[in-house]
Amino acid sequence: MITTENLSKIYRTDEVQTTALNKVSLKINEGEFVAIMGPSGCGKSTLLNILGLLDHASSGSYKFLNNEVVGTTEKTKSVLRKKNIGFIFQNFNLIDELSVFENIELPLLYNGVPSSERKKRVNEIMQKIQIDHRGKHYPQQLSGGQQQRVAVARALVTKPKLILADEPTGNLDSNNGNEVMNLLAELHREGSTIVMVTHSSYDAGFASRIINMKDGEIFNEQISDRTKDYFEKSQEDLAL
Repeated sequence: MITTENLSKIYRTDEVQTTALNKVSLKINEGEFVAIMGPSGCGKSTLLNILGLLDHASSGSYKFLNNEVVGTTEKTKSVLRKKNIGFIFQNFNLIDELSVFENIELPLLYNGVPSSERKKRVNEIMQKIQIDHRGKHYPQQLSGGQQQRVAVARALVTKPKLILADEPTGNLDSNNGNEVMNLLAELHREGSTIVMVTHSSYDAGFASRIINMKDGEIFNEQISDRTKDYFEKSQEDLAL
């Protein structure tokens, strides 16, 4: 689904040149749950924004669904993004003046989905995420965990091929954060492809693979302990 080769991002001013990404090469397959970790300023959010077609690389190659993205027009990126990618942000990014239903419906409006289909899809995803009883409420009437559930529903309502999550539990307490991570893990089990940026080792443990970054580069990758445990248990079951 995603392949980058020597992907770089350089910010330049008259006096300073800053390398945010330095020749990053990676591959993410359909159906994977990948966590990207590293200290602040290591380039992980820059990488996520480029993968999400919200920013552009300075050089290198980025192929998304076999489409070369580097060097393409903003219009081309916008079409690819709207049809294929759902975003979950740390700050929820809900619109206070819109109800839960209307917040979730918004991406469908942008994609020109007819009214009857919009209503059907929104109701289906609200039931799946278990917030259908909150459809007429407004964001300020919800807890942090409920707001993030709305954000997840909004990301999923277009049925995206890729879900990008930027510190999805960053503004949540441990209970609500765990609830959101269990929800992402469930979506992964159902076949969703998820790429998540996080500072939390606990959250990263829900992923199938962890990519560690430092100074704009990938310095190692590892299979999560949860995936190792699942693999070992599967091997034990086969041996019985």
